[in-house]
Amino acid sequence: MEYINTEIAGVYIIEPRVFNDARGYFMEAWKEEEFNANIGPVKFIQDNESKSSYGVLRGLHYQKGAFSQAKLVRVIKGRVLDVAVDIRKSSPTFGKHVMVELSEDNKRQFFIPRGFAHGFLVLSDEAIFTYKVDNPYAPAHEAGIRWNDPALGIEWPIDFSVVQTSEKDLKQPFLKDAELFD
Repeated sequence: MEYINTEIAGVYIIEPRVFNDARGYFMEAWKEEEFNANIGPVKFIQDNESKSSYGVLRGLHYQKGAFSQAKLVRVIKGRVLDVAVDIRKSSPTFGKHVMVELSEDNKRQFFIPRGFAHGFLVLSDEAIFTYKVDNPYAPAHEAGIRWNDPALGIEWPIDFSVVQTSEKDLKQPFLKDAELFD
């Protein structure tokens, strides 16, 4: 696997080696020793999966305090635009984001450390999205930032009139009003 640094320290794009032949393909999707050597030790405890249709936008989500989560995300079917936003107030990249396309074709993975808000937009008719987390979901500690906050400068490549999102995500605060990491 190739571990690619992004413009925000700690956020990585991971490109697996894919072996194709007439039968299909093979790849290693996760290898703890290699991951730890390139990114550092993260004890993933749970795998999650979601299925969404075109225009679904999930995020920007995070969990607060001791319940924060690191995530390793990828797409098994379809194509999404995945975004990580640095919400660590003391970070030199506070409020900045990294955006990457993840698809069944490029097989890229995206590592998002703790201290980031995360979201994705489905660009294909359907997408199956899977991710590892290092902390369980804690509903009392969940939080979010408005996905279309102009202060973030995220250029979502879709007409906002076709975006499908939850009522909860429509009511998330802007970055300036959100509860953030120190």
